Amino acid sequence: MSTIFISEFITSQALETLKARHTVIYQPDAYQDPKQMTDSLIAAQAWIVRNLTKVSKELVEGAKQLKVVGRLGVGLENIDLNACAERGIRVIPATGANAESVAEYVLGTAMALMRSYREASTETLAGKWPRPTYSKCHEISGKTIGIIGFGSIGRVVAEKALALGLRCIAYDPIIKESSITIKGGDVAMRTLTEVLASSHIVSLHLPLLPETKGLLNQALLDQMQEGAYLINTARGGIVDELALAQSLKSGKLGGAALDVFAVEPAKDLSHFVGVPNLILTPHVAGVTEESNDRVSNMIAREVNLFLEKNT
Repeated sequence: MSTIFISEFITSQALETLKARHTVIYQPDAYQDPKQMTDSLIAAQAWIVRNLTKVSKELVEGAKQLKVVGRLGVGLENIDLNACAERGIRVIPATGANAESVAEYVLGTAMALMRSYREASTETLAGKWPRPTYSKCHEISGKTIGIIGFGSIGRVVAEKALALGLRCIAYDPIIKESSITIKGGDVAMRTLTEVLASSHIVSLHLPLLPETKGLLNQALLDQMQEGAYLINTARGGIVDELALAQSLKSGKLGGAALDVFAVEPAKDLSHFVGVPNLILTPHVAGVTEESNDRVSNMIAREVNLFLEKNT
């Protein structure tokens, strides 16, 4: 029997699965207290985190018995991967487990932006009847969605988009093929410039790396189609927020949905005040009741399996 430390929320079913085989230290708010994490990691062979826990070099070096880190999600920016590699600690992300939720968010916000639901609701609530204005909006069917980053989530977005009658193109620096066949059809792989210039909707699905930080700057935003829509469910640091605000205010872009921000929790988004056709959400695209269950159960299963083989 091993000891598992969990420093953020995990679902009750997954927690019981882990408790059935191991000693579990469940402290869902521990990520706020490095001293508490240090103490709890002393006896731990496994550590399960979400995105708020900073798996730092100092904590990893102090966790002498640690063998595996389970990530309740897919982004690994909060984990010092080099420190884990030096110690031979396995890092297990929940790859694909929240893809359905993210894909629904992407297409749902795209439709909301293209129909200007937020503005229409505000005006209707104020006693206006702006039917002529909002009768000039657009359908999503027949439009082109450009997916930047064509991994597990990007492909689910493409499958759902094809089912809704969109044309899909994608850019991914790792993929060398000219097209990828998925359920519902083929997705043509294009250069980043081609995707930006050809898409009515651009959806980001890249990790935050030195190469992608600040990638969507003013110069690249200017390459997007006039009136296009940008959706970012990946990482906030990929988009230059000030440049995006300017592109929306000027009318260059038709709208944007941001679920992630350069600094999280986002305390100061004053640069977006007064920006038209903008949806802002607190990093919840991949977080639903259903995806929480899938993510938690996947990591519980994978951590159990790893400990069974390595202890």
